[in-house]
Amino acid sequence: MPDFDVDTIRDQFPALSQTIGGQPAVFLDNPGGTQVPQAVIDTMTGYLTHHNANRGGAFATSRRSDDILEAARAAAADLVNAAVPAEIVFGPNMTTLTFSLSRALAREIKPGDEIIVTRLDHDANIAPWLFAAEDRGATVRWADFDVEDCTLEMASLRELINERTKIVAVGYASNATGTINDVAAITRWAHEAGALVFVDAVQYAPHGSIDVQALDCDFLACSAYKFFGPHIGVLYGRHELLELLQAYKVRPASDDPPGKFETGTQNHEGIAGALAAIDYLAYLGEKYGAAYGDGFPGLSGRRLHLRAGFAAIEAYEHTLTAALLNELTTLPGVRVHGITDLDRLGERVPTISFTWEGRHPREIAAALGEQSIFVWDGNYYALAVTERLGVEDQGGMVRIGAAHYNTVEEITRLGEALRTMGR
Repeated sequence: MPDFDVDTIRDQFPALSQTIGGQPAVFLDNPGGTQVPQAVIDTMTGYLTHHNANRGGAFATSRRSDDILEAARAAAADLVNAAVPAEIVFGPNMTTLTFSLSRALAREIKPGDEIIVTRLDHDANIAPWLFAAEDRGATVRWADFDVEDCTLEMASLRELINERTKIVAVGYASNATGTINDVAAITRWAHEAGALVFVDAVQYAPHGSIDVQALDCDFLACSAYKFFGPHIGVLYGRHELLELLQAYKVRPASDDPPGKFETGTQNHEGIAGALAAIDYLAYLGEKYGAAYGDGFPGLSGRRLHLRAGFAAIEAYEHTLTAALLNELTTLPGVRVHGITDLDRLGERVPTISFTWEGRHPREIAAALGEQSIFVWDGNYYALAVTERLGVEDQGGMVRIGAAHYNTVEEITRLGEALRTMGR
């Protein structure tokens, strides 16, 4: 198997060759949205040039468009290991899809029922459930996290689940601290109580393989622009549940899933781009994942390549995470909020947030931006996290997020910039 050749990978991403202010751009803003390979750009342009049409027409471009959209659905099913492509719903983004689904699920909620959310989540996996509970007279229970390493307090979460619990909403990985949650265990506990589980996989999707059948979750959502595609969202739903739920839709639309949840005309070129992004991830498995292929017996084709590709990504990104932690934890006055133990890299993705005593997060991000190093500051809509950590009133945190196209050299450049800033 060839080594993970990050230079060859970077050559496929036109944005990574940018220079800004005479300096090469360093994209460490990936948790807010990744860059896209040329194949995604070409596919979207090709769709608009040759196939642009609405669905269901009796003419060539409409038929070709339908074929592309269904190919994308099949690819997304492979990405998350859905049982059938009809379990995949496309929409504008994870947030919009979650609000839409929460309205449908709320019809099944009664006064006295309970919904569990966590303080480690993005608000897109909190606010929809708060509104659903308010609308239906249900109670919201909050699962807390350990502020020392930003991991969910699993024992207390389990105690929250009872016969009144109807929905448990949990993130696969925190978009603020990078923590990977034990979704399979949480799902098992919820199902034992007869509750449904909704998983926000937005932050996990660029970094690890998703298997909804192994997790046994009922719903899972992610956004393609976080895994090297365009700005669209993807929702998985267990087919029998999608059939049961009443969708908010126009009357002529299909009454069957997934169509009944895809309200209006979709972003066809975006869906085509998502297909190309998933095929890009499968390509990584074909090229760099041979050493991992034997570890996934029974898999073949694109699903095997995706699993192997993510295994290669994870191995490489552990190197990036270690480099980031080594740079940040040696800076006086800096506190990393999350797992810093290098022996626990498998419990986090390379999304790292920190505060620096005496410095405002925006000041740090702006100073790095002047050196063409792009990072985020604030709460990144993980409001419950910054409130629980007590940093919301101080401007939140600085967030650095690596992806598989980043290099150790870029992280070294980041560290040098921070050390210069600290003098």
